[in-house]
Amino acid sequence: MKKLRNSLYWKISATLFLLLVVIGVVYGLIMSYTAQNYLQEVNQRLYGALADSTVNVVKPMVEGEVDTTAIQDIMHSTMVINPSAEVYLLDTTGAIITFMAPYKKIKLKSVDLEPIKTFINSTEKPFIKGEDPRHPGELKVFSAAPIREEDYLAGYLYIILASEEQAAVTSALFGSYFLDLGTRMFIISLIGALAIGLLALWFLTRNLRRIVKTVVRFKEGDYQARIENRGQGELTSLSNTFNEMADTIVANIEELKSVENLRRELIANVSHDLRTPLAIMQGYVETLQIKEETLSKEERQHYLNIILNSSEKLSKLIRQLFEYSKLEAKQIVPQKEPFFMAELAQDVLQKYQILAKEKRIHLELEAPPELPLVFADISLVERVLQNLLDNALKFTPEEGTVTMILQEGRKNVEVKIADTGPG
Repeated sequence: MKKLRNSLYWKISATLFLLLVVIGVVYGLIMSYTAQNYLQEVNQRLYGALADSTVNVVKPMVEGEVDTTAIQDIMHSTMVINPSAEVYLLDTTGAIITFMAPYKKIKLKSVDLEPIKTFINSTEKPFIKGEDPRHPGELKVFSAAPIREEDYLAGYLYIILASEEQAAVTSALFGSYFLDLGTRMFIISLIGALAIGLLALWFLTRNLRRIVKTVVRFKEGDYQARIENRGQGELTSLSNTFNEMADTIVANIEELKSVENLRRELIANVSHDLRTPLAIMQGYVETLQIKEETLSKEERQHYLNIILNSSEKLSKLIRQLFEYSKLEAKQIVPQKEPFFMAELAQDVLQKYQILAKEKRIHLELEAPPELPLVFADISLVERVLQNLLDNALKFTPEEGTVTMILQEGRKNVEVKIADTGPG
């Protein structure tokens, strides 16, 4: 269960679900706000000319005084046309002169004239809201018209098109419809979008799951596991990178195995080479002890020379083994310098000419005339060449041939030893 919760697929799915919920809530709020404004604008467009038509038919003010009879006619006419309207008579400063509403519900003594003037001066009645005397701070759609007596402005007829009662009923019905229908549509849309999103995520993460499985197989020891490339994109690039990395790791592992095998062979050979001089020394020392009184001076000297040669050989092997261990532990830093490999090979072969003649073995060098310079430690390379020649001379029979071959590689010079011995 914990592994399931931590999977990328379910994390993205949870994020998608939360995102859809947030989008749904925001969309619902926007739709609610838009629907309310839509209803109000429809109301204003339908009844926007109500005040102007009323003023043209009935004069609410005569010689600066309110005509009660005219006001009652206006109220009656307005209620017939739009029962939800609230009628206010304003002076030129926006103060409320009279109105048709319960007195206690009127909380403003005046209203802002700027929206009223904008509404009156517009040729096409815009969607604009004005102050509601019953609810300070709340704006509602209205209709307005100037009241003129002869050549001067006497006041304004200000009609709130959505009364308090209409707003209450509309709010209740709208809330009911919105909650019912909106909730249903939201749930249906959420389920549909979530299903489509989860299916799309499953297809999108399918290749990623395949990559993860291959990586796990490789981690568990299946070094032949590789990711099949399908299509193009970031995952394909990731697959190619992993495959290249896996090839490099496998090659390094094989190289380490090869080095380890060589190291074991070296240790086995060195152990054998160490036992040989030790056995010789031990044998001749025991012979000297047993036959001390019967041996002549020449024989004793001969045995001692053999013991001395064996001890020198043993010392040389131990020194080489010690140097190898220091090289492996990186305690010796090679002193690299440029030199010609052919010249070094010629010098080494020259040193072994006497030993080769004694064994009646021919030494040869094959090297192209234009070998490049190499950059390495001369002493270490010379020691390697000597070890190779020692081994070749050791196993090459009389009248045999040992050939040192130099070849130019891509970025190096290769050295090969060929002999006519066994193996």
